Amino acid sequence: MGDIWSTENKFRKWMEIEILACEARAELGEIPVSAARTIREKASFHAETVLEIENTVKHDVIAFLTNMNSFIGEDSRFVHQGMTSSDILDTGLSVQMAEAARLLKRDLEKLRDILARRAKEFKYTIQIGRTHGIHAEPVTFGLKLALWFDETRRNLTRLEQATDRISVGKISGAVGTFEHLTPKVEEYVCEKLGLKPAPVSTQIIQRDRHAEFLATLAVIGSSLEKFATEIRHLQKTEVLEAEEFFSKGQKGSSAMPHKRNPIVCERIAGLARILRGNALAGLENVALWHERDISHSSVERVIIPDSTILLHYMLHLMTDVLDRLIVYPENMQKNLEITHGLTFSQTLLIALTNKGLSREASYLMVQRNAMKTWETRRPFTEYVLEDAEIMAHFSKEEIGSLFDLKKSIRNIDYIFNRVGLGE
Repeated sequence: MGDIWSTENKFRKWMEIEILACEARAELGEIPVSAARTIREKASFHAETVLEIENTVKHDVIAFLTNMNSFIGEDSRFVHQGMTSSDILDTGLSVQMAEAARLLKRDLEKLRDILARRAKEFKYTIQIGRTHGIHAEPVTFGLKLALWFDETRRNLTRLEQATDRISVGKISGAVGTFEHLTPKVEEYVCEKLGLKPAPVSTQIIQRDRHAEFLATLAVIGSSLEKFATEIRHLQKTEVLEAEEFFSKGQKGSSAMPHKRNPIVCERIAGLARILRGNALAGLENVALWHERDISHSSVERVIIPDSTILLHYMLHLMTDVLDRLIVYPENMQKNLEITHGLTFSQTLLIALTNKGLSREASYLMVQRNAMKTWETRRPFTEYVLEDAEIMAHFSKEEIGSLFDLKKSIRNIDYIFNRVGLGE
C-alpha cells in the first residue's frame, strides 16, 4: 500500500497521463506521430531532481514537467499543451485511489472469508446475549460472527461503489471547458488508465467523490472498531469468553506479569477515530471557491494516503485477531448460568399470556419472581414452581419444557441460511 502513495509512483502516473495525452493528439492529427513516439520513448524523471526544482519554482507540476521535458528534448513543446495542473494531479490521484481500493477489497474479502469459517465453527456454541451490558437471552457465538460477516459484505459493496465513484479522470483544461483540447483526448487517456471521464468538471474533479470514498473507509473502520470492542468486552477477566491470541514471549504489563491485555483490539478501536476524523476533513473539502481553490489540496496529501494505509493495516490486524481468536465455550456456559435461569423470563411471560392472562398481570407475576432471584441467586425455576398463582396454569413438566436452551437457538440454521452461510 505504501508503494502506491510513493513519490515515484505518483510521478509515474503523471508521466503516463502526459504521454497518453500526446498519443491521443497524435491520433487526432494535432501533433506529429513521430513526436508522440519520441515522447513515449524518452520521457523519464528523477524524483530527487523534481523535488529540488520544486524548492525553487514552488510548483510541483511545473517542477515535474521541467525535469521530464529535459529527457525528451525538442518534442517536449507538445507536452501539457492545453492542459492544466489538475488534469494530471486529479486524474493521477484517481488512479492511485483505485489501486489502493483494490488492495482494500482483497483485505476485506479475506476478513469476510475468515468470519465465514469461524461463524460456522461456533454456529451452535451457546452464549448469553447482552443488551445494555446486562444478560438478555441466549445467542450463539457463531451468530455474532455471522452478523459481522454480513456487515463485512456490506462494506465490500460500499467500497466497490465508492471506488466506482472515484474512478474518473479529467483532461478538460483550466475551467473544465475543453477550450484548448478536444474531449476526445480526455476519453482516450481515461480509457487507457481504466477510468471514466468525469461527465462535467471545473478545473478539478469534484470533491464529493473523494468525501464519499473517505467516508466509506471510515464506515469500514467503524465496523472494525465494533468487532474489536466486542472482543475487548468478552476478554474481561470476569467474562473471558474469548481473547486475543497471546504469543510465546509476549508481555502484558511492565508492572504486572499476569496481564494478558486486548492490545490489538484497543489499537484498532483507537485508529478508527483517525479514519473518522479524516472523513470529516474530506467533507470539509467539498465546498471550494468557484471553479477551484487549493484549500483541499494540502489536506488530501495527508488524509487520502493515510486513510488507505491505515485501513489496510487495521484490516490486517483484525483478520489476524479473528483467525487466531481463542474461544472459551465452557466460560460461555458458566456465564449463561450466572443469572440462574432469568434468561427465560420472556418465555414464561409469553406462556402466561398464551394461557389467557393479560400481559400486565403476566409481567408482574414473572418480575416478582425474577427480582427474588436477582436478590438471592436462588434458581428462577424454584421460585416459579413455588408461585401458586403461576402454577395454577402450568404443570411441573410444562415449566421444565419452557426452560430449554435448545428452543432458544432453534432458528440458527434459518438465519445462517439467510445470510449465506448454510451448508
